[in-house]
Amino acid sequence: MFELQPSENLVGPTRSKPAFQPLDLRERALRYGIATLSDADLLALLLSTGSSGASVASIAQGLLAESGGLSGLTQLGTGGLAEHYGVGPAKAARLAAALELGKRAFREAVEEEHLVLTGVQDVARWARPRLSTLEHEEVWLLSLDGQNALKSARRVAQGGLHGCALTPKDVLRPALRAAASAIILLHNHPSGCAEPSAEDIEMTQQLSLASHTLGIALVDHVIVARRGACSLAELGVIP
Repeated sequence: MFELQPSENLVGPTRSKPAFQPLDLRERALRYGIATLSDADLLALLLSTGSSGASVASIAQGLLAESGGLSGLTQLGTGGLAEHYGVGPAKAARLAAALELGKRAFREAVEEEHLVLTGVQDVARWARPRLSTLEHEEVWLLSLDGQNALKSARRVAQGGLHGCALTPKDVLRPALRAAASAIILLHNHPSGCAEPSAEDIEMTQQLSLASHTLGIALVDHVIVARRGACSLAELGVIP
């Protein structure tokens, strides 16, 4: 007579123990701090579960590899993340939300209550987290008080990969509403090169003349890109 041994097959399909358990990551984060986890670990913790034939760890590692790292992930957007194998819309939304929170937290960390912009490096430090990785062009107006402290920041134009249309009145109207003593214009170049175009120079010269007429100083026009920043004031475009 054969002795019957307990088996999971009697109550349901056998499930092999996953090679990776998110609970282990949670325990490590709680015990040693979230900063001790690698990029792939953090992604796996957010994804929480794997997919048929792929562990959550392999999905996280593949996502990083295919996107080129965290900076690449931020450019995929929710739709791009959802297309990756093992992610889907729900997990993509969770990942996109976490990435956006990280970007916002970074922006708040580098901003002070009275941020003073005294040069191109200050402007670039403010602008690059917001604009340098975008795949489209945006133009922002920074309104300053009499001590060059930032009063307000407003996007005044948005375009496609190759630029966007802008006139001096598009900039000066919000500057007047903000009661700005001075202004800084800035925009990004999705191409990655911060060198100004002929159109950038012409528009800056027109804006300088118009702002001078209204008694508002155009301090600078700064272009930011992945490979650096450029000040049109330092180039002598602004008198």
